[in-house]
Amino acid sequence: MIERYLLRYFLAVVEHGNFTRAAESCNVTQPTLSVGIARLEESVGQRLFHRTNRRVDLTPNGAQFAEHARRIEAQFNLAEQAMQQRQPEAIVRLGLLSTLPSPVVAAIAQALGEIDGLRTEFVEGRASELTDRLDAARIDLAVTLEPQGRHRAQFQPVATEGYSLALPASHPLAARTLIAGHELADNVMLVRRHCEVLTATSQHFTARGVRPFFAARSRSDDRILALVAAGVGVTVMPDCFTAAGVARVPMEDFAHMRTLGVLMREADVVPEAVVARVRGVLAERIGGTW
Repeated sequence: MIERYLLRYFLAVVEHGNFTRAAESCNVTQPTLSVGIARLEESVGQRLFHRTNRRVDLTPNGAQFAEHARRIEAQFNLAEQAMQQRQPEAIVRLGLLSTLPSPVVAAIAQALGEIDGLRTEFVEGRASELTDRLDAARIDLAVTLEPQGRHRAQFQPVATEGYSLALPASHPLAARTLIAGHELADNVMLVRRHCEVLTATSQHFTARGVRPFFAARSRSDDRILALVAAGVGVTVMPDCFTAAGVARVPMEDFAHMRTLGVLMREADVVPEAVVARVRGVLAERIGGTW
């Protein structure tokens, strides 16, 4: 029989990825928590964690056990709340692609906030980071790019869009319907360091003899948009990014696209209402719906 406190120790290590911080969150000493984890692994007959000097990661068996442990802990919590005559709350951990526009993220948060009894934890990351967190049961679903390989079957595509130039509204080429790469040879450019097509963009301009001065490199799309609006330079962004003072114009011979959707671990982990609200926002806010 597995005692509840062992499950709580286990889930704390999963959450924090570190025995010391997990022990602090459980208000016990690290040796006490370590003994508890060893006892749990002995009880289930499986090694649940890979331990290194820097961090602790789940084994495949540990990731599978984490799903069951979360359900059991959730049921314990629901039972306690029922006895206290409190309205039970569901907690959904939602991964968000770091290249989603802030207004889209805000719309998702607002839509989920309208679901009674739901609390949402938002976790931001690159597509690969979100996939890893999903595998480790650290998030329940993710709004992300279409994955490759074994994760593709878990993905629900919702919207597709292209990439185009973001220029100051006062730029001489802002009124154009199409811009060739070589026309930007004397332009200052801004680099979105986390852009999914950064390498392809660099190759596109290099092949056309464009080797610009880079005025800024940032992982913040909001900051890049602000710099574009201020007339500092131009950049390549997904079409969904818009802002006052910024014009969006397609590039000639640059046909890269991205598909956004919902990536899930299991259908029964997340309420269908949550998935429906997220899909609805993406379909409304991102051009080219499925």
